[in-house]
Amino acid sequence: MLLCVGAAVSAPLPALARPASGVTHREFTTGAGLAADVVEVDLTMPGARLVLLTSGVLTARAPVATLADHAGATAAINGDFFDIYGTGAPTGAAVSGGRPLKSAEPPGRRLAPQVPGTGAEYVLAVGEDGVVRVDRLSLAAEARGPRGPLRIRALNQLAVPADGIGIVTSDWGDTDRGRTLCGSDTDPAAPCAADRWELRLRAGRVVAAGTPGGGRLPPDELALVGRDQGAATLRDVRVGESVQVTYALRASSGVAAQEAVGATPLLRDGQPVDGLGSTGRASRSAVGLSADGRHVRLVTVDGNEETDVGPTLAELAAILRDLGSDDAVNLDGGGSSTLVFRAPGAPAVSIVNSPSGSAPRAVANGLGVLTGTSNGT
Repeated sequence: MLLCVGAAVSAPLPALARPASGVTHREFTTGAGLAADVVEVDLTMPGARLVLLTSGVLTARAPVATLADHAGATAAINGDFFDIYGTGAPTGAAVSGGRPLKSAEPPGRRLAPQVPGTGAEYVLAVGEDGVVRVDRLSLAAEARGPRGPLRIRALNQLAVPADGIGIVTSDWGDTDRGRTLCGSDTDPAAPCAADRWELRLRAGRVVAAGTPGGGRLPPDELALVGRDQGAATLRDVRVGESVQVTYALRASSGVAAQEAVGATPLLRDGQPVDGLGSTGRASRSAVGLSADGRHVRLVTVDGNEETDVGPTLAELAAILRDLGSDDAVNLDGGGSSTLVFRAPGAPAVSIVNSPSGSAPRAVANGLGVLTGTSNGT
């Protein structure tokens, strides 16, 4: 029996033969008596793969079930922390189909729990070798204008660093690009930069210059947006002049990411990372990996921040370890924590955990499981 939103915890699923898709769901109870769910994915099965799920642009949101059904996924879990009261954009780096969507926010603007030694650039990545791993993605970008190089410090970020210049592409969406130039590197509520400027480029030429605007950019255009000193640098470039821009997200593993979602490390080589919080209880979402990166566990543990129910990060790490994970990451939690699964023959996914909100939350992205039996394949 699958759980629905708000339903009581049902009995564990009976033992079933592993389906051809290599994807199974089961319920379990933690040692502390909390209801939990796990979807186990065998990525050695033909056609099974993990993908980043989005609504098409970074600043749009949708419930996990909607994202999963649109992609024809067999299962999915919510993804990265996101700017819930602002732009709606995720805060970590993101890659889809090998294409870099965004770089990570400045550390002081990352909305995930602060864990010492696990900076904002950490992601759960599917490499071009098919292996799922905990990795780091850093922005490597360059812009060369008529009077020399322009230092680029952001790609589709909700927060361009102070005095910086950022790239915005059509992946950003309709949200005002000027909002990326507000706040400070440590305080989201700080005022917008006093000086903000934008260059719009097409085919390596500046086609417009002025105050940053809204509306989705055409696929063949990108914008350079600058704040304070960055804005002053952009003002020196005139419409019609040539500006050549290149960018990539470099993986610390050396293996290019095909899919990636921002995440916070919980386990390394079967051991909890240092500094995990032992207070603060809430619904949690996490992903655990086997040592070979070919077997994945999507895990939710039910809870509620308001009633101080749910696991701490330290307890979540222990749960993932007890499930047999070698490495693991924490995803967005609280009202965002959602796990969905499509039973064999079902036309759509069903929510299998008990989200803590009154209705499924619309989120910035998710991690989906596609199989040879998925509707979308």
